[in-house]
Amino acid sequence: MSWKEIIQNKWCKLGFWSLLYIAWVIWLGNYWWLLGLGIIFDLLITKKVKWLFWKKEYAPGEKHNVWLDWLDAIIFAVVVVTFINIFFFQAFKIPSSSMESTLYTGDHLFVSKLTYGPRVPQTPLTIPFTHNRVFGHESYSTLIQNKYRRLKGFREVRRGDIVVFGFPNGDSVLTRRPADDYYAWVRAVGREQAIKEFGPVIVRPADKKDHYVKRCVAVAGDTLEVKDGLVWVNGEQEPDYPGRQLTYRVTTSGSRINQLKLEQLGLNLSELYFDSRLPGYPMMPLTEEMLEEVQKIQTVVEVKPNLERYPTGAQDTAVFPFCKDWTCDYFGPLWIPRKGATVALDLDNLPLYERIIRDYEHNTLSVEGTQIRINGEPATTYTFQQDYYFMMGDNRHNSLDSRYWGFVPEDHIVGTPSIIWLSTDASKSFPKSIRWKRFLKIV
Repeated sequence: MSWKEIIQNKWCKLGFWSLLYIAWVIWLGNYWWLLGLGIIFDLLITKKVKWLFWKKEYAPGEKHNVWLDWLDAIIFAVVVVTFINIFFFQAFKIPSSSMESTLYTGDHLFVSKLTYGPRVPQTPLTIPFTHNRVFGHESYSTLIQNKYRRLKGFREVRRGDIVVFGFPNGDSVLTRRPADDYYAWVRAVGREQAIKEFGPVIVRPADKKDHYVKRCVAVAGDTLEVKDGLVWVNGEQEPDYPGRQLTYRVTTSGSRINQLKLEQLGLNLSELYFDSRLPGYPMMPLTEEMLEEVQKIQTVVEVKPNLERYPTGAQDTAVFPFCKDWTCDYFGPLWIPRKGATVALDLDNLPLYERIIRDYEHNTLSVEGTQIRINGEPATTYTFQQDYYFMMGDNRHNSLDSRYWGFVPEDHIVGTPSIIWLSTDASKSFPKSIRWKRFLKIV
């Protein structure tokens, strides 16, 4: 028997697809799906049931119906792409400059879900090819809600990884300001005023929160501190990631720096402005490499980092946990919660963990006088049920990240960017808008 005959043999086909299907069921971990072997057997061997009920079988010489053929192709594409999106890869577009100069606004990515393991859909009733919104409305139904479960991946999240995850504060969304942080508005103007101006509020499941992308700078069990805008983890300074940048005040002798020079450095000109009163650029984001080049420019008089420090006792209520004298440049030390670890609870450290206890790990939490109660019982300690991570954008002075909303739970992790398949610059017209150097770039 030739190889061609073997490949075309129906029993060989049955063996191949059955083994592939069994491997997928083992990975999925739900052995009820083994019943699907009966469907595979019927599709390839007995052919008693018309599983592809929408597909018309034409008699020899019969004219094809173009609309039915298109319907067949569309349904097949929807099924295949949905399967790939759930278990393997998902398309993602960088919406902001928080990761420049590593990832640019307008980068279109494929996010690998295999690296950390894909999440089994918690909200499966969703319109295909949508995440949470379509035509101004929610694109999913919560009639079916599954518990969180993640399939086996290649490895855990590591320090330094670029990670796509669900926005932790995205469980509550203001209808008229869906991209804003609901909890930040509540702290700024109060819950009633925030809802009155921008509501009503939409409550989203964990897997339907908006996706963010940042760099993981600390993993569960680490102790993190930010000093002079630089991150220190467990007493050691983080590596100098090539795309990490801080904002500097660049003073010139009075004239602007040549725009072509700035563009060659890789600066985002749409976010850069010249102040003649300085004279210079009050906020110029620079990597270490860019900084060296800017300091060499003849018209540059002085370059100073923009670092925020508050007097002892002062509080920046925009910075997590909203009750300390921390800033985005002087933050911590902060311990990152680890699954199975137990901490002592008191009123001083409760602001660090209250969102974890109540929202991420679904307990009731109340304070009566000086007593903390969890699920109605007095509590002096708490044991964490999952790992947490601390995420920061590489554009350190233009990134809303864990410094502003705290820890990222393990069950919010989506995947890691693997390849940039297209990159466009919205400030330029086509075809100059296409960044050809970033085409098919490995992240």
